[in-house]
Amino acid sequence: MPFTIKMPKLSPTMESGTIAKWLFKEGDEVKSGDVLIEVTTDKATVEHTVIDGGYLRKILVKEGEDAKVNQDIAILSETLDESIEEYETPKKAPSEEPKEAKTKEEKPAEEEAKEKEQVSIKQPSFVPFPPLEDYVFKFPHEDIQDRVKASPLARKIAEEKRLDLTTVKGTGPNGRVMERDLSLAQPLGISTKRKIPTDVPGSYEEMPLTPMRKAIGKRLQESKSFIPHFYVTQEVDVDALVTVRNQLKDLNIKVTFNDFVLRACALALIDHPGINSGFNSESQSVVYFKTIDIAVAVTVDGGLITPIVRHANFKSLSELSVEVKALALKAKEMKLQPEEYQGGSFTISNLGMFGITDFIAVINPPQSSILAVGGIQEKPVVKDGKVTVGKTMSITLSADHRVVDGSDGAKFIKDVQKYLENPASLLL
Repeated sequence: MPFTIKMPKLSPTMESGTIAKWLFKEGDEVKSGDVLIEVTTDKATVEHTVIDGGYLRKILVKEGEDAKVNQDIAILSETLDESIEEYETPKKAPSEEPKEAKTKEEKPAEEEAKEKEQVSIKQPSFVPFPPLEDYVFKFPHEDIQDRVKASPLARKIAEEKRLDLTTVKGTGPNGRVMERDLSLAQPLGISTKRKIPTDVPGSYEEMPLTPMRKAIGKRLQESKSFIPHFYVTQEVDVDALVTVRNQLKDLNIKVTFNDFVLRACALALIDHPGINSGFNSESQSVVYFKTIDIAVAVTVDGGLITPIVRHANFKSLSELSVEVKALALKAKEMKLQPEEYQGGSFTISNLGMFGITDFIAVINPPQSSILAVGGIQEKPVVKDGKVTVGKTMSITLSADHRVVDGSDGAKFIKDVQKYLENPASLLL
């Protein structure tokens, strides 16, 4: 008897997924427990195994196409000779309400004419540029030199002296190049001949959002809409931190500045359980996490994901460094398991490696706080009453004011500063 395979729900926030790869082709026998597809969700690319085996008769959602959770994606049958005619029309996901529509034959003639009229005057929802005919100029295919506005005398002299009219700004009427302007013109061949653009001004293309980008957009929009953020920024003197890291590097011990920040936050959260907390919007209650599980934001193709270092306060600097590198690699390869990115009690987002000096991060609900880390910069600082060149780093805590008070955020970030300015404490 034929039966359908539906798009599975592979993460708590998943509403739809993209078929990344079919591991069987139509006509193949699929046994129970075989990996049938790879699905790109809002978090990772996940393998999905079939429970009931059979023959793959028809693929309803091809590679690269999206399907909602519980939507039919394939038809299987117990034998190859069974008819699947009644199953061949893809069924919509249960969450999708059927739309009532009349066929063309059922519509009255006047109603059909009215619809055509409405279609003809309907404007698109996104009109970023004026119509093509509104542009003042077009791009002919002759040489750019010939299209420059210039007086006959100036053009004649330019030809004789082989001057490039495109390298001078005309001072005549409507920007016309005059004889007097040629003293500033460059000889032909010095400036690179410009290529005539082939794209129409204002051209663009649209790309559909990936499941990951959809999840990021929805989650962070809700975060900024419903969470009352407040921010605390602190400048940290990292001269000693840079020295310690260089000393470790000389000993062939490779740790990043972010590893030091991770270790500092893990230790500071021990004394500040109010920061290691969250907010349950359904029950309107504060959640105090019993373990310190720090999520680290990692940029991946098409989005961002936050793998989690569990029990971060029990791990040494080197252990944290090894684990973060392994998680980051799995994240970039889209191979994280759900338990490696779901949950977390606190998040660190670092843009210092991109040369960013400071920024403000958006809270990742249901957590109550996230730390934004900027890059290290050299700047004049005052030490012992004297101006000298120092190395500083900016850190900014974003916190949920329903859970965290300003004084609590200030005390936490000062403790993080203390650890970073005394990096020997992070080696213990």
